[in-house]
Amino acid sequence: MKKQIKTTEAIFPMPVLLISTFNEDGTVDVMNAAWGTMVDRDTVALNLTETHKTVENIKARGGFVVHIADAKHVREADYFGVVSSNKDSDKFEKSGMTFTKSELVDAPVINELPIAMECEFIEYQSDDTGLGVIGKVLRTSVEDEFLKDGNVDIDSLEAIAFDPYTHGYYKVSGRVGDAFKDGLKIK
Repeated sequence: MKKQIKTTEAIFPMPVLLISTFNEDGTVDVMNAAWGTMVDRDTVALNLTETHKTVENIKARGGFVVHIADAKHVREADYFGVVSSNKDSDKFEKSGMTFTKSELVDAPVINELPIAMECEFIEYQSDDTGLGVIGKVLRTSVEDEFLKDGNVDIDSLEAIAFDPYTHGYYKVSGRVGDAFKDGLKIK
């Protein structure tokens, strides 16, 4: 029998996305955002409020990069979520990570993270049902070591997910089935 619990933010797993932008002075800003998803094959939505420095930067620069956080960098990922760039403008430098400027958008690609999705800012939706930041994915790049036969090897990637029940991070791994195939066996 199911028992009622207090949390309503109960979707698990929630991706741990690291969103990188440039500040007005050219320094790097990164935030941890678990409230993000794909709304089309080439469109991301990040449910971020306009009070975030990252949103201000996205609007000013017209671009941003979405990174998939991994277990190897869980400490840095959490740090980018608990420290605001509104209060600490050099938090990226303190993380010890490095970046390369995107060739496609005015935003940094974090070198140490395995996947980067370079996005062009489309719009900000701010009404009650708005999604927040909407961006068009111009390019997705993956470090060679995480590719197997031309596809992302999810197990080696060790992407992390946020657990809203206990506020933990978990590795996403261990394939359990084949999408668009296994369900057909029920017919």
